Amino acid sequence: MTDITERAPVPVSVPRPRGRRWTPTPWLFLLAPLTLLIVFTYAPIANMVAYSFTDWDGVSPELHFTGAGNYAEIFTREDLFRVFFVSGYYLAASVVQIAAALYFATVLSFDVRFRNFFKGVLFFPYLINGVAIGFVFLYFFQDGGTLDSVLSLFGYDGDRAWLGTSTSANVSLAGVSVWRYTGLNFVLFLGAIQSIPGELYEAAELDGANRWQQFRYIIAPSIRPVIGLTVILSVSGSLSVFEIPYIMTGGATGTETFVIQTVKLAFQFNKTGLASAAAVVLLLIVLAVTWVQRRLVPDDPDEKSERKAEPV
Repeated sequence: MTDITERAPVPVSVPRPRGRRWTPTPWLFLLAPLTLLIVFTYAPIANMVAYSFTDWDGVSPELHFTGAGNYAEIFTREDLFRVFFVSGYYLAASVVQIAAALYFATVLSFDVRFRNFFKGVLFFPYLINGVAIGFVFLYFFQDGGTLDSVLSLFGYDGDRAWLGTSTSANVSLAGVSVWRYTGLNFVLFLGAIQSIPGELYEAAELDGANRWQQFRYIIAPSIRPVIGLTVILSVSGSLSVFEIPYIMTGGATGTETFVIQTVKLAFQFNKTGLASAAAVVLLLIVLAVTWVQRRLVPDDPDEKSERKAEPV
């Protein structure tokens, strides 16, 4: 009878992980986008900031350092700073367009007849060129134009200069902005809503939750980051409106925005230094508004509160 002896397992030597070796491969992939970003974004911003401290006219090779004189002129001249109040119309319009986009995205995320058709209808205006939109609505709002013709069908007689006064013109232009950009916010909201797991809706329906409760407790908290993004885009867009008012009114009748004024300062009055200072002020305002919005409405307030509760 042969004795069978168990052999002890032979220890296997595991190779120790070596230190990470630096490799240039990731930087080679980042070289092209970083170069484009520096050349076409950060370098022009640096030049703009430098020009804002000079009196350069945009043509002459000579320029003189003026210090903070351009910034002082912007904040002391009422006609230069007054254009910021025009942005209030577009800020109000951005609230309307976000609310409308969120409503339609919520409704069309459920099983609705012809929802694909309505999706296309809502998103189609965003695909049209801004210049074409400006000319279309220029004839739409003119005296005796399309709007007056439609209103006459409901008993409204008499032509009205919709772009003739400051208030009516700004309201009309803000309405065009709502019509154009609602589709973009709608697509962002719809994509975020469709990423919510369907099991949440099924569980809510079993608990007897209606559509409003599903929106309040499931949809709204789930798409909070997207809502914050659209708010930032809407605020920055309201402060930098250019295409529609420039094409339809050219800034006349009190519709001049900050960007239209900056373009006129640079190319019509040859005050590139002052225009650069105005552009820097606009950039700082957008950054400040974005920072405040991110602090007041964080994407994940629960995570933020947990970080604050952690002991140092």
